[in-house]
Amino acid sequence: MSLNLRVKRLDKDVKIPKYAYKGDAAFDLCAREEVFVGAGEHKLIPTGIAIEIPEGYAGLIWDKSSLAGKYAIKTLGGVIDSGYRGEIVVGLINLGKQSYKFEKGKKVAQMIIQKVEQMEIEEVSELTETNRGEKGFGSSGN
Repeated sequence: MSLNLRVKRLDKDVKIPKYAYKGDAAFDLCAREEVFVGAGEHKLIPTGIAIEIPEGYAGLIWDKSSLAGKYAIKTLGGVIDSGYRGEIVVGLINLGKQSYKFEKGKKVAQMIIQKVEQMEIEEVSELTETNRGEKGFGSSGN
């Protein structure tokens, strides 16, 4: 079954997202304008598009593996709800030691459209017990 993702250009020069290869999980998001991100800085990078995610789905913004691996550029936040109709903006942080320049039209992140379920939230006084319990970080070893 194929669903349609409706995309609106907010700038006539921006690229419409597309999957690079058949079977890819995510499509690329590109910068609407040139943006410099200094070492240790975080920036919001506009994409120049708005999208209409079908109800029951969400858009999840993830790192481009090449940017994360080579330059330590990481995404911040990145859940786009189905009811949102504004410009898609990507939050990034440069964890590297050098500034990075995103040129207009350059890939900045990728988005996965994923089915989501909304649960009924119920307050309780106790939770069911498990083997792990309250053991947190590092509880299973290194």
